[in-house]
Amino acid sequence: MTLEGRTVGILVEDLYQEMEVWYPLYRLREEGARVLVIGTGRTAPYASKLGYPCAQDVSASEVDAASLHGIVVPGGYAPDILRRHEAVNGLVRSVDERGGVVAAICHAAWVLVSAGILRGRRVTCFSAIRDDVVNAGAEYVDAEVVVDRNLVTSRKPDDLPAFCAKMIEEIAEGRHADHTRSFTGAETENRPN
Repeated sequence: MTLEGRTVGILVEDLYQEMEVWYPLYRLREEGARVLVIGTGRTAPYASKLGYPCAQDVSASEVDAASLHGIVVPGGYAPDILRRHEAVNGLVRSVDERGGVVAAICHAAWVLVSAGILRGRRVTCFSAIRDDVVNAGAEYVDAEVVVDRNLVTSRKPDDLPAFCAKMIEEIAEGRHADHTRSFTGAETENRPN
């Protein structure tokens, strides 16, 4: 499977979870994707929960959603900052509306809530924000990876291998015109909208 010619964004802000940025970033590059680190506009590097720096390539307000085949939203405390920026929420919403892959892990579901893309979707997230996604209209599933149409979600850093594998598979597949597919764990089922 190759992602040659595909562009994928990874959102970043202060207090991001290290593995949830760097693991997907390197896996996407290994598959040949062009990866853009997308921040909220600051020029100084963003610091992870442990202080590890990550510089943005571009700010969310400068990105055309049509140029992205997918977008990754990492967890940590960064999602609570990211969701305060309409440029971030609008970018995630636009990628989703176009059928591009939106991949979110752990607390990243907070951004999905603020982007308004969860109603009627099956998702997973870190257990502490389960009520947030349910109150946003999603069906919570406790599984290492859940795919609902073009949305790929996982619970925590331990789920990164399954998360990255499924995210890469979905991005390689291309635009998700069939919005009836769902995947939970190792099972696949068709569900009407």
